[in-house]
Amino acid sequence: MIIEEVTRVTPELVDAFARLLPQLSSAPPPGEGELGAIVAAPESTLLVARLDDVIVGSLTLTAYRIPTGLQCRIDDVVVDVAMRGRGIGEGLSRRAITLAHAKGARSITLTSRPEREAANRLYQRLGFVRVETNVYRYPLR
Repeated sequence: MIIEEVTRVTPELVDAFARLLPQLSSAPPPGEGELGAIVAAPESTLLVARLDDVIVGSLTLTAYRIPTGLQCRIDDVVVDVAMRGRGIGEGLSRRAITLAHAKGARSITLTSRPEREAANRLYQRLGFVRVETNVYRYPLR
């Protein structure tokens, strides 16, 4: 398995997101323009995992500065359903942790739905601590 930081958008990347994102969310997959904006944003790092030269997973790490220090957030972790259980999510997460540490972040936040039991076990095994909080979302669309 190879974990890469995406530096440019290719048709392969667009196709991979068209295949992977529906396995995570009902949101429409990003096209070339949306992926290009993520890759170009200095605060975002888009990671992909390759197995046998095929993109089989992805993770987005975002760094942002607030008054209490630099924070990072992991979002939209997805591994192709046919490839789960092979350490791909762990590899993506470990690379994100390494990058956040190198940036000087104070912590990394992520959320995971309770029904994603394997993902929740992975995050806990990696050292993420479940925090008691209320999460609120204000829908704009």
